[in-house]
Amino acid sequence: MIEPNPKADLLGYLQEARDALLWKLDGLPEYDFRRPPTPTGTNLLGLVKHVACVELGYLGDTFGRPFFGGEPPSWWYTEESEPNSGMWATAGEARELIVGLYRQAWEHSDSTITALPLDAVGRVPWWPEERREATLHHIVVRVISDTHRHAGHADIVREFIDGSVGHLRGKDNLPPGDQAWWEDYRGRLERVAREADG
Repeated sequence: MIEPNPKADLLGYLQEARDALLWKLDGLPEYDFRRPPTPTGTNLLGLVKHVACVELGYLGDTFGRPFFGGEPPSWWYTEESEPNSGMWATAGEARELIVGLYRQAWEHSDSTITALPLDAVGRVPWWPEERREATLHHIVVRVISDTHRHAGHADIVREFIDGSVGHLRGKDNLPPGDQAWWEDYRGRLERVAREADG
């Protein structure tokens, strides 16, 4: 009989999302992992910076386990920060800095998940006062959801950049097909869309 292990399940799905997101930076030059191919400025390195901050906030501060001792670094966003500053990296914020921070966030988050019971209650400082309290289980599910969402964004951004697609290295979750097959497939979808539109 298989024994349930909720923490292992949660950590497994969280790590899968983390790995998928970081994989999208592999093999790209500086410009490409920073450039914003969408009208709202979504970019690969910014997504990594954002999810690092999400983990450090939700799985650190919320449970009285802050990552930064004393003052956070100047790029850490606060209520006074430029809007959306956590969604992009300045020219001075090297890829290695952001990716390194994200890996440190994993360790910090994982230690919170390991140390506390899933029914431990934390307080989310940026939520409205009347609903600031949440269990570790709730917060971990929220972080998993957010990370997978942004890994999906990264997959689409990467496809726009160089045509690279897939969920994880060696596990792309796509039907087999060469470039001609995909062009034909996309053409059929375009025709169906126009036909449905009248």
